[in-house]
Amino acid sequence: MRFRLTPRDDAFFELLAAQAAHLVTGADLLAQLIGDDGPDRERFATQLRAAEHEADGAAHEVLRRLNQTFVTPFDRDDIYGLASALDDCMDAMEEAGDLVVLYQLRELPPAVSTQVTVLHRSAELTAAVMPRLRTMGEHVRSYWIEINRLENEADRAYRELLAQLFQGSRFQESPAAVIELIKLKDVIDALEEAADAFERVANQVETLYLKES
Repeated sequence: MRFRLTPRDDAFFELLAAQAAHLVTGADLLAQLIGDDGPDRERFATQLRAAEHEADGAAHEVLRRLNQTFVTPFDRDDIYGLASALDDCMDAMEEAGDLVVLYQLRELPPAVSTQVTVLHRSAELTAAVMPRLRTMGEHVRSYWIEINRLENEADRAYRELLAQLFQGSRFQESPAAVIELIKLKDVIDALEEAADAFERVANQVETLYLKES
């Protein structure tokens, strides 16, 4: 254990944990939105936007505390990067849900559910690991390994979806079908960005682990 001559502010662990907890809420709402093809989608989208605003507030609290704290539990640039990456996860999930409603998409390819399932699991793992950064045990290492595996799974689902969109005759039948293809691609791109954002969080955690171990 390192000996410190000055006290450090350990509140960052709780603040980052609170920020990550919003990701689970967001992933829950996104899954419900994707799984519903009726009028309830608008309600889920509204709740998802509210969750994104709350997550923004949590991110701002981390940055506010960072600006007011002299001694931090680890490098302040790493704290900033972690808070920003967590924020990116929520932003991308909210964008995906918003696009489904704005584009009035009713029928989504089944593989979209695979993308959302990966995001939900990533959110749960991320929320679970944030309080454990205080001790930097082996469970932290297993976290980023699993997130990387999930991101690879999301990549495969994304590529399969692109192949379905561009090779299927359904989206080549008319100009309207081409427009629908473009709308669907926007949604799956946002979901892929969310998976990438979760991997960036894991990369930040790995960096912290290597520095602090």
